[in-house]
Amino acid sequence: MWIADSWKEYEVIDCSAGEKLERWGKYILLRPDPQVIWNTEKKDRRWKHLNAHYHRSKAGGGEWEFFDLPQQWDIHYKELTFHLKPFSFKHTGLFPEQAVNWAWFSEKIRKAGRPIKVLNLFAYTGGATLAAAAAGAAVTHVDASKGMVTWARENAVASGLAQAPIRWLVDDCVKFVEREIRRGNHYDGIIMDPPSYGRGPKGEVWKIEEKIYPLICLCEQLLSDDPLFFLINSYTTGLQPAVLSYMLGSAVARQHGGLVKAEEVGLPVTSNGLVLPCGASGRWESR
Repeated sequence: MWIADSWKEYEVIDCSAGEKLERWGKYILLRPDPQVIWNTEKKDRRWKHLNAHYHRSKAGGGEWEFFDLPQQWDIHYKELTFHLKPFSFKHTGLFPEQAVNWAWFSEKIRKAGRPIKVLNLFAYTGGATLAAAAAGAAVTHVDASKGMVTWARENAVASGLAQAPIRWLVDDCVKFVEREIRRGNHYDGIIMDPPSYGRGPKGEVWKIEEKIYPLICLCEQLLSDDPLFFLINSYTTGLQPAVLSYMLGSAVARQHGGLVKAEEVGLPVTSNGLVLPCGASGRWESR
């Protein structure tokens, strides 16, 4: 498992009975997590001293209960700053487990010794975009949500990357990739964090089981003559690490050689030494 264990301002404090107790900076949140199907004795006093609690509804969805939480606050990871805020379906605007992937591709960018162009698809609030830009890459950031792209740009400003070479695009990811192929553009690194289900800005339906492999094959055509890496993240239960490795192997490694690895991604739990699983990632890298 690849573990995101370099955070200073975020931690999973404890997990029990379908919920995870987290520290986001100085604020304590309690949110549901479907992986937590065990019960533990809740010894940490912070179980009873929450700033906010997201209650999942049996009918689907849920709602926040706030005790003492600002509408927005910041969290830092190394040189990066992220604006956080609670919004629908339990999220805060950041997936901390992805820091383990940021570290991986950032090192590759820094050691490349040449200009690196990175494409970040389904780029959300820009965690991977900012990490790649801070490492020295020129990044194209694509997401179908105008609100998420605006949020990502605000994170870039907060991180001192307002002048970094980042293209911010609100677009359907598949259609953007198809146009980039026609334009003859290429990238040295590709990152994608696709949702299980979603809709593009014009109502385009995305179902990951149907769309992900064709998109990987399209993206392979965008790789440069000397590509550096290809990263896929998945929170979909059916896409296990082996599936990610098979897709990258057949679509990317067959054409470019290199090495494919895939693992679960997780966060350490400070109260008991466990690691909370948080999806899976597949990585291709050149040798």
